[in-house]
Parts: sequence; C-alpha cells; structure tokens
Amino acid sequence: MVIASAARVTPPNRPLFGHVTPPGSKSITNRALPLAALSEGVSRLTGALKSDDTRYMAAALRQMGVDVQEPDDTTFVVTGTGNLKRPDAPLFLGNAGTAVRFLTGIAPYVPGMVVLDGDAHMHKRPIAPLIAALTALGVDAAAPTGCPPVTVQGFGRLSGGLVTIDAGLSSQYVSAILMAAGKADAPVEIQLQGSGLDARGYVDLTLTAMRAFGGAVEQTGPMSWRVEPARYVACDLVIEPDASAATYLWAAGALTGGVIDVGLAPEAFSQPDARAYEMIRAFPHMPSQIDGSQMQDAIPTLAVMAAFNATPVRFCGIRNLRVKECDRINALSTELNRIRQGLASEEGDDLIVNGDPSLAGTSLPTQIETYADHRIAMAFALAGLMIEGIEILDPSCVGKTYPGFWDALRNLGVDVA
Repeated sequence: MVIASAARVTPPNRPLFGHVTPPGSKSITNRALPLAALSEGVSRLTGALKSDDTRYMAAALRQMGVDVQEPDDTTFVVTGTGNLKRPDAPLFLGNAGTAVRFLTGIAPYVPGMVVLDGDAHMHKRPIAPLIAALTALGVDAAAPTGCPPVTVQGFGRLSGGLVTIDAGLSSQYVSAILMAAGKADAPVEIQLQGSGLDARGYVDLTLTAMRAFGGAVEQTGPMSWRVEPARYVACDLVIEPDASAATYLWAAGALTGGVIDVGLAPEAFSQPDARAYEMIRAFPHMPSQIDGSQMQDAIPTLAVMAAFNATPVRFCGIRNLRVKECDRINALSTELNRIRQGLASEEGDDLIVNGDPSLAGTSLPTQIETYADHRIAMAFALAGLMIEGIEILDPSCVGKTYPGFWDALRNLGVDVA
C-alpha cells in the first residue's frame, strides 16, 4: 500500500458533531503488558491499544519467552509463568519510550544479557536516571551515551533495598522501578530526588495497574513508596480509552462549535491528560497561563487550539516536552510560526501562543513538519479544521498511538486527502 507523504485537511466550515471511540489507553496498555508477563497465569487485556508502541512492547515480550496472543483488534491474551527468558537478539523498540523504559526495568528478571535498542530518535531519549536507579539495586546495567541502546546483564531476580530516583526528566523512571520492584526478593523503598514530580498522575496509573495484578505497594510519603515482595497474579483487565487521543476529538468539537462524544465522560477518565478537557471547554477564553506539568501529552492539542483563542496563552511546567519524541516546545513554536510568523514564541522552557480568532476562515497554505512525532501531526490537524491549505507531512506517524486518526476525522465528515 502506498502511504501518502502528506495529508491535506480541508476545513468543514460547520460544527462537528458525532461519536468517536478513541483507541485504548497507551499508558495503561503498556503497563498491563509487562505486568501480565511477570504474572503467573493467563491475563486477558480488553479494550487495549494496538499501535506501533504497544506492538513493539508485545514483540519484545515474545522475544523474552512470553506467550502474547492477539485474538482481535483490541485484545491481548498474555500467558505468563512469572519468568522471562534470554532473547536471542536485541529488543528493537523503535521510538517507543515507554516500552524501552519499562522493559529496562524488568530486564533484570532475564537470566542473561538483554540489549534494548531503537531508532535514531530513541538514541536521543535520556535513560541515565533509570540506569542509575537499577545500579543502586545491584543490577549490572549500562547506557554509555545516557540514552539507548541499553545493556542489562540479568540474573533472573532483583534485590530489594532503598533507591533514590531522579525523575526530573520523566515519571516513567519511577514507574519502571515500581513495577519491577513488585517481584523483588525483598522490599524496595523508592524515594525521589528533589521536591517535585511532573506527570504524577502517570505514577498513580502504575500503582493502580500493579494492584490489579496483586502488587503490594503503598505510598509512604509525598515522594516515596514501599513495594513489598509479592507474586504478580494474572487478571482480566478492561482498559479505558486513551485520554490523550480524546483531547484531539474534544478540541475538534470545541474549535468548530460542535460536540464530539468519546464514549466516556471526561471526569471518568483515570488518565491525567483528561484534565485538559477543562481548558478545551473554556475555548475561546482559555486561561492566560496553563501549567502542563501534569498533562504533558495534551499540550500540543491545547497549544494549537490557543492559536485561535481570544487572548494569548502561556504554557509553563512543560520542560519535559523537550525530550519526548521530538523537542515538542520547539516543534510547536516553529510550526505555529510557519503558519504565520509571530504566532508563537519560546521563553526558556515556556511556550507563548499569541491567540488570534481572525485566523479562522483564512487561507494560509502551509506544510507542517511533524518530526516523526504523532502528537505534532494530530495537533496540527486541528489547525486544518480552521485554516484552508494546511498539509500534514508524514501523516502515517500517527500510527504510533492512533492508527485510525485520519479515518476518525473522515467519519466526522472532514475531508482529508
């Protein structure tokens, strides 16, 4: 099949109404898969996301001897024995940052060497704080550049103890250690270096997923946890829709004056990105300052919306966006200014978007560079709902988390060519 090099989004010039069910949560799916792999028994994960990221995770688990079946488009059936085997080749994980971090965390349970690698983008994504935390627990782990590839010499077990983690770049380092600690030989106490934790809601997702599989974990302080040794036990888990994906749909409705139902009320989501709904609902009077520290993946959505807001919006607490699939702060600023110079600017790690409602209905032919980043592609598709001439380059990159995104827009009546 020939994949288009660009997707041209034509403004519908009418409110968008309809019902679209987003794919399953990437965050929950990529936590449930390794936990199911470490469990004893058969786990059935329904409503799961099938995308590049989760397929890399599933393929890597198969390489480590785990039986992972996919009976339909939204289900994984994982048969675990509680043990992992040494893969006969490096684990290639593309640019799936969640997968490489979580699999690095459980790699000590492999009796032998595990190499975790990815594409050129992955080679720029930091992992040194996780390597340092594993080393503190007695694991022989190395990432010479501070980014993948990672090598772990496992012994089929993980010792307990006290570990301090620098989570300044990603909460996923904490989640990786938490999930691995659930099968350790002795209690693991985890403390954060520093005083804050961006994207704390994702750590809460991890705790919920661990408990679903029988993990014994408790929060002992504002920035500390204790995990008791326990056997993970297989379970059936229904995975909720992806909140980050839902933000594009909510925004498409709000921008055009319509409403799109995603099948779950915003307040019913457990994922932190659902908090963005309050800002989306406020359009075209979004807050003058939005703290994105606890809903980082929703910031591209909100930033593109802000271009059409009645007043400027400053996004703060988003420094971690510089080490995502691309430097999202710079990408958002660059591409908004590609549409019209002066639309956005960077101040340190803050992003300022100078909203202008008169942009809506204009013709500004622009090719949007996506930097192989699914969220940049989907966020700027929203600009195409309002401005004539927006083309999204490399549209297939949405397959990382939302393979059906362009069809979802078409099903709402949007012309995507």
